[in-house]
Order: sequence, then C-alpha cells, then structure tokens
Amino acid sequence: MKEIAVVVVAMDVVEDAITIVIKHSPRALETSAFVNTRIDWKETPEAHVFKADVPGFKKEEVKVEVEDDRLLQISGERNVEKEEEVTWHRVECCSGKFMRMFRLLENAKMDEIKASMENEVLNVTIPKLEVKKPDVN
Repeated sequence: MKEIAVVVVAMDVVEDAITIVIKHSPRALETSAFVNTRIDWKETPEAHVFKADVPGFKKEEVKVEVEDDRLLQISGERNVEKEEEVTWHRVECCSGKFMRMFRLLENAKMDEIKASMENEVLNVTIPKLEVKKPDVN
C-alpha cells in the first residue's frame, strides 16, 4: 500500500486566540494529535497563566516567544526518529508541529515572562501590571 502525503490545516478563532497548524506527513491521519494541542489560559489577580499539555515533547522541542509586543506564541515540533535497516509495521507515536498564538491584554508585563516544563506540561506565567487604586479622600 502506497502512502500519500496529507496536509491538514486547522484554524480556530476563539476570542483573541488563533490556532494555525500545518502538518505535512505521510502518516498524518495516524499522527494528528498535535493538531488539537490544548492550552488553558487563566487570569489570576497576579498573573496570566498558560498551561499546555505537550505529551512526548522534550523541553528543547517547545518554544515560547513574544511577537509584535503583545502576541504570545507557543510552538513545538517533534519528528519521528529515522533508523536505518528498520521496517516499521505500525507508527502510533506522534510527530508533527503545533503553533498557538494569544493576543495578551494590556495589563501583562511582557518583560517578565516565565516558562517551565515538567511531566510533559508547559507552564507559562506572565505577571500583571499593578492596578493603581484611585485615592479616596
């Protein structure tokens, strides 16, 4: 059976979050888990907190970047390891790319972003600017 290349493009616009995933893979139908990489975004009184499940990714395969002042971009790429003289009978471990972009609010301190990864979960914390309370006289 001959494999054919498949291109999957997914775009999801929810509020100010935009997801664009482009996947080129002969096994795209079997390795499409990254198309739906889910990221939670919550706002606490102190910070914006992003939590992304990135199973199978190593820390060096995931990037957190800021573009255009307030555009947070979280992306990653994982490739299938190529081995000489090996016949694969089934490939179920995922490979591919993902990219998520979030337009941050004006109260985010963009110069104080912190990211960490533990147990295949990426955590990104962006502190908020302190809100000056009006003087009550």
